[in-house]
Amino acid sequence: MARERSRVLDELIDAHAAREPARFRMLTGDRPTGPLHIGHHLASLRNRVRLQDKGAETFVVIADYQVVTDRDAVGAIGDNVHGLVVDYLAAGIDPTRTTIFTHSAVPALNQLMLPFLSLVTDAELRRNPTVKDELALSGGRPLSGLLLTYPVHQAADILFCHSRVVPVGRDQLPHLELTRAIARRFNQRYAGGEGVFAEPEALLGEVPLLLGTDGTKMSKSRGNVVNLRDTADETAARIRAAVTDGERRITFEPERRPAVANLLTIAGLFLDEPPAVLAERVGDGGARALKELVTEAVNESLADHRRRRADLARDPAYVTSVLHEGNARAAAVADRTLATVRAVMGMSY
Repeated sequence: MARERSRVLDELIDAHAAREPARFRMLTGDRPTGPLHIGHHLASLRNRVRLQDKGAETFVVIADYQVVTDRDAVGAIGDNVHGLVVDYLAAGIDPTRTTIFTHSAVPALNQLMLPFLSLVTDAELRRNPTVKDELALSGGRPLSGLLLTYPVHQAADILFCHSRVVPVGRDQLPHLELTRAIARRFNQRYAGGEGVFAEPEALLGEVPLLLGTDGTKMSKSRGNVVNLRDTADETAARIRAAVTDGERRITFEPERRPAVANLLTIAGLFLDEPPAVLAERVGDGGARALKELVTEAVNESLADHRRRRADLARDPAYVTSVLHEGNARAAAVADRTLATVRAVMGMSY
C-alpha cells in the first residue's frame, strides 16, 4: 500500500508541483556526523534535486541536535555542517528554491516537541524500530531521553514547515506513521478538530539498501564508504579494498553473492544500466575487472560534483551565507507555526 501511494504521489508531483509548490512541500535532511558518501548521493541527493527541479517547495534540515542522540560528544560538528552544505550545493540543490537550515538555529521548531510529547506514549516510543536499533548498536549504554524521543523530534522537523511530502526508505515508515498520528491527535485534542497540521505522505526511494566496502551496511560510522569528497585515487583505493568472493565469473545473484551484487548495483545506479547487464559485460574478468568498472563509473559520474565542490570549498563565506539565509527562512516559518500552536492551545498571553 505504501509503495502504491508513493507511486501516485510521485505522479502528482510530476503533474502539479510546478503550479502548486506548497501543496508538495518536502522535508528531508541529514545528521552532520561526518562527510556524505555515495550512498547519500544515490539514495537522497539526486532525488532531492529531482523534486526541487519539478517544483516542490523543499526544506533540508541539518539535524545537528540529533548528533548527540547516540553519541557522547558532537565531534567536529562545525566542519561537518559546512561539508554537508558544500555537498548539497555541489549536487545541484539551489538555495533560492530550497531552504537549508540547522536544528540549533530554529528554536521554535524545537519548542514544538513539548506539546507533541503529550500526544505519544512511552510504549509507542519504545517499540519504534529506529529507537530499538540505535539502542542495540550503542554497546549497552542506557537509553537516553533524547534517543527515546527521537521520533518526536523528527515529527517536529516535518510538521513545523507543514511538510506534505517526506522522502523515506521503507525502514523509516514507522517514523512517518508516528508523525501522522501526532498531527491527527494534535488536531483532535488541541484544535477542536481543525486541520492545523496535515498528515504528511511518504515518498519511498527506489534505491535498494547498499552495502559498504566491507560487506556490511554502508555507514559513515563504520568507515566502509566512498565519500563524495574523496579524490579519484582515494575512490579507486577504497573500491579495490572492497570484499567480493572467490568465484572468477561475475554474475548478478544478490542472495548468493551479495558483495558482488552490491558492486554491480552501485555501478548500475551510476551508469543507469541494469546490474545483470553489467555482470555479463564483466563476465570472466573477475573481481579486478568488476572493481575497475565500479571505479570508473563512480569517478566519471562524480567528476562534475567534485569540481563544483572544490570551487565551493574555496569560498567558505558564500557557503556560510547560504546557511544563514536558510536558517532565517526556516526560523520565520517555525515562528508562525509555533504562534498558531499557542493560539489553538489558548497560550497566546
